[in-house]
Amino acid sequence: MRDKVAVSFDAAPVTLLSDAKFGNLQHTSGQHITLLIDQFPQVLGGGERAVLRLARLMQGAGYRVSIVTFQVLCDPVLLHAAECPVYLLPMENVFSIDAAKCAWQFGVFLRRQKVSIVMTFFESSNLFGGIATKLLSRARLIWNRRDMGILRDGKHRAAYRWLPWLPDYVIAVSDEVRRHAVEVDRIPESRVGVVYNAMEGVADPTPHVWPEMPVVIAVGNLRPVKGQDTLVEAAAIVLRTHSQVRFYFVGEALDHAFFGELRRRVEQLGITDRVLFFGGVPDAAPLLREATIFVLPSRSEGFSNAIVEAMAAGLPVIATRVGGNAEAVADGETGLLVRAEDPAALAVAITLLLDDPERVHAMGKEGRSRAGRLFTEAALLHRLRKIFALVSSR
Repeated sequence: MRDKVAVSFDAAPVTLLSDAKFGNLQHTSGQHITLLIDQFPQVLGGGERAVLRLARLMQGAGYRVSIVTFQVLCDPVLLHAAECPVYLLPMENVFSIDAAKCAWQFGVFLRRQKVSIVMTFFESSNLFGGIATKLLSRARLIWNRRDMGILRDGKHRAAYRWLPWLPDYVIAVSDEVRRHAVEVDRIPESRVGVVYNAMEGVADPTPHVWPEMPVVIAVGNLRPVKGQDTLVEAAAIVLRTHSQVRFYFVGEALDHAFFGELRRRVEQLGITDRVLFFGGVPDAAPLLREATIFVLPSRSEGFSNAIVEAMAAGLPVIATRVGGNAEAVADGETGLLVRAEDPAALAVAITLLLDDPERVHAMGKEGRSRAGRLFTEAALLHRLRKIFALVSSR
């Protein structure tokens, strides 16, 4: 979240925290967990969607769940996916005097609702929410860390350095992110653990139907950190020897200048007839079923939901060796890992798989098995229960 908050608000299903009536929650059973997130932007990213899914999963597991956010810019109907109350706590600036009033409102909410655990997501909710939780309530605080600080500005970096004692526990989405929390943020190692993202539902056991003409697919909102420009350059190399391959780019253009440059580069390379930009889609599963190989060319990554979904769909994955990608992809077994920002290396990996259909099929099968073992909703909930019990006992 940026420090300046422009509030866009639709009354349903979101309720202003200051206007909320809480009697319907106070007498229900189940431990009350509040998820505090910076914002729900106009285009939901993987982190925001993960929060909505987590709320739904925990509700189904018997917890009472509520979500509090500083701004809602997306269609509020999308927030129904959480299947829990969503409250808006608007602030002009999280480093302002106005934030003190919002902190007090949040503290009142936590006390009245007997919230036992606050889970925060992203920089502003980690810091603002963490301080408010610890000063104004008896709730335990769990930070969720989804990246290695790529969104931090100078104020955030300074605050993290001074507040390693604040959270009762830190959940990292990968071991690389865990190491960053310990080594950079100086969180005691005993208070940091890994909980991997989970695929939605279970892996489809239906064998993947391989397309007659090869399709390489990348799923992720279009912005520099996701590295789609590297894949465009690699595509041009691959198409010199494999002219029949199509390249699908699936994701919303969050950075329009970057998207414009991608389109111009595709034209300059003369590959417009082999590259398709689909934009944002509500469900990428049908396009994954049309694909041969999944590619994630990110420059930085915490842990990719898209990789897990691709493996669950039975696709081999080629990913850059950044963040948690090496924890998701078993190199040589479920896919291949390459250097970031290296179009030639990425092209070589794609070509190796295109030239070996049997290996593609075997990797896809093993990837689906791996996703079904390690990245399930049941595994996620089991780990969370252990963490909740740990912090509640302190």
